[in-house]
Amino acid sequence: MKIGFDAKRLFNNFTGLGNHSRTTIDLLTADFPQHTYCLYTPSVRENDVTRPYLSRRGCTVVRPQGWLKGGAWRTFGLAGAVAADGIELFHGLSNELPVGLKVPSVVTIHDVAFKTFTDMYHWHDRVIYDWKWRYACRRADRIIAISECTKRDVMRFYGVDADRIDVVYQPVNRVYYEPLDEKSRSGSAEPYMLYVGSVNSRKNLLGIVQAMELLPDDLRLPLVIVGGGGAYKQEVLRYIATRHLERYFRWETAIDSNTLKRLYANATLFVYPSFYEGFGLPVVEAQLCGCPVVTSNVSSLPEAGGPWAQQADPSSIEDIRDKMQLLLTDTELRQKTIVEGRKYAAETFDPHRLAAQLMEVYLKTIR
Repeated sequence: MKIGFDAKRLFNNFTGLGNHSRTTIDLLTADFPQHTYCLYTPSVRENDVTRPYLSRRGCTVVRPQGWLKGGAWRTFGLAGAVAADGIELFHGLSNELPVGLKVPSVVTIHDVAFKTFTDMYHWHDRVIYDWKWRYACRRADRIIAISECTKRDVMRFYGVDADRIDVVYQPVNRVYYEPLDEKSRSGSAEPYMLYVGSVNSRKNLLGIVQAMELLPDDLRLPLVIVGGGGAYKQEVLRYIATRHLERYFRWETAIDSNTLKRLYANATLFVYPSFYEGFGLPVVEAQLCGCPVVTSNVSSLPEAGGPWAQQADPSSIEDIRDKMQLLLTDTELRQKTIVEGRKYAAETFDPHRLAAQLMEVYLKTIR
């Protein structure tokens, strides 16, 4: 089968949507090398992350050849290129489909955060996103939701019948399934807690800071924060400064997967009480690395964390504090959480299982 992909994010985005695109192609090329994969992108930011996909066996990278370029080609010209290349199935990896597509199609919807957290988006962005999501949901033969939560949101906001939606969980970078050597798990000079993700109001970093204030002094471990942000980050920094808590926070940005894996593996606790997630990938990464997790009891996070993640009400600072304190003090529970959490993540998000589910969606679409 010759399968086409909207690969703009794969070659130009280095966070969530880009990571999802790359790991999806990784799964398919590893488990189904008999197929041909065409990666359509208006441009390529060539670096160590994207370079392997330019020469990946079984993959062909397709860029604009005519006068139409950039986003215009991706939206209005890509369908013609797909038809000319003899593509049998097209997969929109990041919430969108090109206009005028004539071949069987699948679209992955990650979340509808622009509808649930409107304050984070400019009104004109919300209008554009809504049009693109609605068009894709209407035109796709099948829709992939990356969680049951996202499936419910697609049904709620776009009126899609449940039988047109398949849930295939977001794949995790294969590096997190590989065992750590002893050097990587050697620990750090002092124990720490960890947060990984964009620093915005939806992720609730301020809630973590406020929960840490309520911890007893002997349990208030430093928090390593991996992620960038804008206005909300400045709000968090101001709060930390007014409370004279600077010594408890360390900021990291732009680290590679192996470094992040070591941070997960050596952290005493991973804290992620987000208000809304389409999936919650950092929760899975943390559990695969043997790090106990405190997350939220809302949206997709109970799915990502499973029964061994401590689930707190993200709007309750006291509940977040209580769940953190429980894993910091109950040694028996903590050890069981490490073992069972890793087992849940490894089984539920097994890459071969996800690859098989994805291929089944493809076959179901073209039957």
